[in-house]
Amino acid sequence: MADWETVRELALSFPEVEESPGDRPTLRVRGKLFAWMARERDGGGLAVRVDRDEKRLLLDSRPDVYFSSPHYDGYPGVQIRLEAVERAELLERLEDSWLIQAPKRLAAEYLGER
Repeated sequence: MADWETVRELALSFPEVEESPGDRPTLRVRGKLFAWMARERDGGGLAVRVDRDEKRLLLDSRPDVYFSSPHYDGYPGVQIRLEAVERAELLERLEDSWLIQAPKRLAAEYLGER
């Protein structure tokens, strides 16, 4: 089980992540949004950017963890039930989302350091 503090801790481990706190906190890399708290009226949870071609696969793989509300139809993002996701899986989703939004050079440097 995770919460925003877990999300924050994991996300801030990636290079150049900026957090905007508030009622609906967001996480960005060089100004590009990659993770945010979804509005309750849209189902809540953590929303993350995903590859458009992988969205359906992700949603079908773990419907207990991943979901999408009508607000996100046609958008390359999924919502995550933080109470249902394990830390390692959350880290993987955040990393994938960060890599999608990070500039290519920054992403390549990060991948080369691992």
